Amino acid sequence: MGVPAFYRWLAEKYPLIVVDVIEEEPVVIDGISIPVDTSKPNPNKLEYDNLYLDMNGIIHPCFHPEDRPSPTTFDEVFQCIFDYIDRLFVMVRPRKILYMAIDGVAPRAKMNQQRSRRFRAAKDATEAAAEEARLREEFEREGRRLPPKEESQLFDSNVITPGTPFMAVLSIALQYYIHLRLNYDPGWKNIKVILSDANVPGEGEHKIMSYIRLQRNLPGFDPNTRHCLYGLDADLIMLGLATHEVHFSILREIVFTPGQDKCFLCGQMGHVAANCEGKAKRKDGEFDEKADGKAVARKPYQFLNIWTLREYLEYEMRIPNPPFEIDLERIVDDFIFICFFVGNDFLPHMPTLEIREGAINLLMAVYKKEFRSIGGYLTDGCKPNLSRVEHFIQAVGSYEDKIFQKRARLHQRQADRIKREKAQARRGDDAQPQVQPDSLVPVARFHGSRLASGPSPAPFNQTLESNDNGSSGRPHKVRRLSSGATIGAAIVEAEDSIETDPHENKEELKAKLKELIRDKSDAFNSENHEEDKIKLGEPGWKERYYKEKFSAETPEEMEEIRKDVVLKFTEGLCWVMHYYYEGVCSWRWFYPYHYAPFASDFKDLGQLDIQFELGSPFKPFNQLLGVFPAASSHALPIEYRKLMTDPNSPIIDFYPTDFEVDMNGKRYSWQGIAKLPFIDEERLLAEVAKIEHTLTDEEAQRNSTMCDMLFVAASHRLSEQIFSLDNRCKQLPERQRIEVKEEVKPDLRPACSDGMNGYISPCAGETQPPIFRSPIKDMEDILANEVVCCIYRLPKAHKHITHPPPGVAFPPKMVQFSDLKPEPVLWHEDSGRRPWDGRQSGQHMDRHSSSGSHSGHKLGDASHRFIANSLQLRMDRNGFNNNMQAPPSSYAGGYDGNRRFQGPENGSYQQWGGRMPPQANQNASGGYGLYQGGANQGFHRGHDHQQHRGNQSYHHRQRGDYEERGSQPHRGNQQYHGSNQQQRGNPYSALDRRGHRRPPNH
Repeated sequence: MGVPAFYRWLAEKYPLIVVDVIEEEPVVIDGISIPVDTSKPNPNKLEYDNLYLDMNGIIHPCFHPEDRPSPTTFDEVFQCIFDYIDRLFVMVRPRKILYMAIDGVAPRAKMNQQRSRRFRAAKDATEAAAEEARLREEFEREGRRLPPKEESQLFDSNVITPGTPFMAVLSIALQYYIHLRLNYDPGWKNIKVILSDANVPGEGEHKIMSYIRLQRNLPGFDPNTRHCLYGLDADLIMLGLATHEVHFSILREIVFTPGQDKCFLCGQMGHVAANCEGKAKRKDGEFDEKADGKAVARKPYQFLNIWTLREYLEYEMRIPNPPFEIDLERIVDDFIFICFFVGNDFLPHMPTLEIREGAINLLMAVYKKEFRSIGGYLTDGCKPNLSRVEHFIQAVGSYEDKIFQKRARLHQRQADRIKREKAQARRGDDAQPQVQPDSLVPVARFHGSRLASGPSPAPFNQTLESNDNGSSGRPHKVRRLSSGATIGAAIVEAEDSIETDPHENKEELKAKLKELIRDKSDAFNSENHEEDKIKLGEPGWKERYYKEKFSAETPEEMEEIRKDVVLKFTEGLCWVMHYYYEGVCSWRWFYPYHYAPFASDFKDLGQLDIQFELGSPFKPFNQLLGVFPAASSHALPIEYRKLMTDPNSPIIDFYPTDFEVDMNGKRYSWQGIAKLPFIDEERLLAEVAKIEHTLTDEEAQRNSTMCDMLFVAASHRLSEQIFSLDNRCKQLPERQRIEVKEEVKPDLRPACSDGMNGYISPCAGETQPPIFRSPIKDMEDILANEVVCCIYRLPKAHKHITHPPPGVAFPPKMVQFSDLKPEPVLWHEDSGRRPWDGRQSGQHMDRHSSSGSHSGHKLGDASHRFIANSLQLRMDRNGFNNNMQAPPSSYAGGYDGNRRFQGPENGSYQQWGGRMPPQANQNASGGYGLYQGGANQGFHRGHDHQQHRGNQSYHHRQRGDYEERGSQPHRGNQQYHGSNQQQRGNPYSALDRRGHRRPPNH
């Protein structure tokens, strides 16, 4: 879901929804790591039944891991993925299901965004490579050594797309991993593992949602099933809410800035400058080339609990004087729907609404205010009431002028300030002194002082203010010269500066490259700064918008275009709502414009008759042609590449090497809109039909549609049904065998499937191969395999019931009305004045105090820690005394001898498990431990001699700044709210994609 900052907004506004994960670490004895026994109870006092992994949220970080050197081979990526899954499994410890879903072919509505991302990535990579080559030449001219540039299989991250050789090998690697864990890990023995790889259509998270929705309200389903979903996208929160499953958690990393625990004095990781001991850095490799990422603290994790969010929404979305009894479940559905207006992956965001400008607060306020007049709820399940939606969004549109006017003022102030700062930087006004007095020594030397001995936050909680250019506020690494240095010493230092370590040169090159790329993307650095021709907020802004963005010249053209844009955008809202609640309603629909309408443009919606045709998903290679730039054509078969690169190709216009990026009022190029031509589906499919016959068997398999695979240990009770089905089908002809389906009925044999409904089909090859060869170098073969595999299909499609199932046991209430933060001032109404200014109330407030005293609003987070340390109070890392209850954290194929990837031969990519395409009409698709420490709020009394009016409520932010909000006047209280935060041949497992086991080579 394209909602930047949504997770942070949610966690700040509703801090009790997030709980830090208690994570057990492996024990190292005599250099041997003893893994955690995941069969033991979860230390988080919460036992989950099902764990769902949105695998693309794992695959992408493993291309660029932060806790190890960057991988250069597929094998290294796979090992990183295995470690990643292991860590998540230790945290959650599911007892019934592990569902691993990789993105398959996406609906056409998503492909436009994927196309934009991949073309941008290719363009950025080309520019970065050119800059790096120029910098390397510059370093070489200066005689500065650099380590040789490494060759890598991972030069193009666009290969993380269905249909590529990488995704085919990844599926085999994950099958091996599943067999490894089910055979040898006691915590996996009793679970079922479902793998939905890239050949199964649908986005990963939506395949997971289809599984959850279609299990609900069926015989044998446990209404108190406890779900945990891992992923990085903000839309997972909305998808979790949309299931109406109460016992649901989202697992994700705590958001913090990478590299905050790197010392700017010595350049080493693992400590900050205040704790630097000046030790020399040890090399890892000849050029220290293996050192990247070592000693980096692993990111901690948090659970976001959906049941707590539901409690908050029950309070937050209370309707004043409701015309009827309010149904929380309908309110939740409406909340999900209105959040679509601030952005999603399928529609461009509306110019009116920016989440950083409090757009969600505005939407919620308008919803509550207009509820009675619009006649009730905006949605009924997956169907929006368009007449009510029109009333609602028109009410939002009434604020457009004020929003645009304030935005224009702030943008002008920002532009003026940045110009001043850049002018100062050119003059050198902010240059650091090159000579420092000997009296300045590192603070860490004073081990006995209260300041130095005071507790320090964990590395991921140490924050640095960012300057207004967006760059880190960390001081630059500057060679310190002693004021009494001799000439000889200066000569030695000069020689040292020339013959620096190659690794240091490499790090400097990387830093310079990063800075250059960022500066180049900054619109304020452009000599030809893009003129704002729209001038939102000034009279005539709407006409100028449609002229510049949609080329509407006359009022008649503008009205015609406006109606069509509104129609298509409204179709999009209906499409997205159906996607979230029932699955794909059309594989072919997409929004055909680069820009969205204004809120005030939504008129006559009740007259619209919106219908969708389901259609069918693209084949993987067709999607690659639709989303890949020509620079990534290496991942496609040769004849397909020609369509992308041959100047005489009939569709060469789909693949521009350069394209316009409309900054659209944004500062950085990555925030702009890539104006790429939309794919003409008929033209593309017509050209593909001419070359599809040229595909090899292996390529045809990569280009096919498959079904999920289900794995269980041979000791699992469900294995009996799998073996029985396999035995009954062994004598059947090939075609009949793979079409057999047998229903899993948990109401008849509940102990076998643990409540899982659906259908299973036999593999066309060995159901339980005795040997499973490792596809990864240096990992062992499984020689006595005890894992069974079959094909799994979802239950028959049925209507999603948008309320908790009967028999659900709700967790104990955590949220009280007092836990809600005061109603925020709407962004467009906020003048920026603070309550203590006295200007809002018209009263002159006494700002004088006794000498040396400070009123509460002047004290930053560091000041609080300083005072507490001086008083020898023992405080936790958030700056609260241990005797006080701290608020909760809110967010605080094969390979050749040179390890180069080689194309598969004799079906070496063919997956184990013959899977058949789903039907065309199939939807592609213990109790709770209360959070300890956080419900209570600490109150600090002000000095009696100084009275404060207007309730100064301070919210501790990650940067340690304060946000002031006005509320009811009171005296002497200041309320503080916390919110931190070598693939080898396998005669048993190498089955072709139609399910045939391939005989071993002789």
